[in-house]
Amino acid sequence: MKKKTSPLSKLYMGIIFLFLYAPIIVMTVFSFNSSVSTYQMDGLSLYWWKEMFRDNAAMTALKNTIILAVVTTVVSTILGIMAAVGLFQSKNKLYKKSMNSATNIPLMNPEIVTGISMMLLFVFAGTLVHQSDVLGFTTLLIAHVTFCLPYVILNVMPKLRQLDVNIYEAAVDLGCKPLRAFFKVVIPEIISGIITGAVMSFTLSLDDFIISYFTNGPSFQTLPIYIFSLTKKRVKPDMFALSTLMFVVILVLLVLMNIAQTKADKKGEKKYD
Repeated sequence: MKKKTSPLSKLYMGIIFLFLYAPIIVMTVFSFNSSVSTYQMDGLSLYWWKEMFRDNAAMTALKNTIILAVVTTVVSTILGIMAAVGLFQSKNKLYKKSMNSATNIPLMNPEIVTGISMMLLFVFAGTLVHQSDVLGFTTLLIAHVTFCLPYVILNVMPKLRQLDVNIYEAAVDLGCKPLRAFFKVVIPEIISGIITGAVMSFTLSLDDFIISYFTNGPSFQTLPIYIFSLTKKRVKPDMFALSTLMFVVILVLLVLMNIAQTKADKKGEKKYD
């Protein structure tokens, strides 16, 4: 028997969601403001959206952010699958527990601690090779892979536990090479976890600021860092347009991820019925 939700509970949830999304709604509305004001609406216009796309620095930062997010997603997904499979096949329980605990550290660790520690590591590595300008795309990529990798592992591991290992062993016994059996049998069974981990890696890399702030260099600037640099001047609605664009992209990705996850769950339920 389902419990009915009381009106007070609905009101409480409504207040929470209003508190969470009211700033985003206001930001989105003012991105269409016809004037430069960020507190008074003088009419609706696409002027600031056009100005955003005319801004070469903003478009360069957007391109850099997408490139970084795509490369981070690819690297994190490949390494995450390999790590998850390795942990799943490991027979040493102590090793498994230790690695699972190590996987959770980047999730629990404050981002500012991760960012500062990685910056110090990169600078130290640069002094060893006598290179002062070490921060750039490579350091950003390493930093982003570091905090995105655990999300891939944690999404793939449950799917591996649900996998019937006998199917893989049967494919190998029937003459299929282990690597081919892995791609033909294992990957289709864990694909929903891979997609979820990949989308999470992309969204996390796309909007990361704190870690990127400490590990980026002057030659490579991401969109969140560019938006932050605009706050040092007078805030204009074009910054609202940039932020709205990022929010919409992440929202669409999350919706698609949830749809894919729901379809995969339904397919799995039908398979085992």
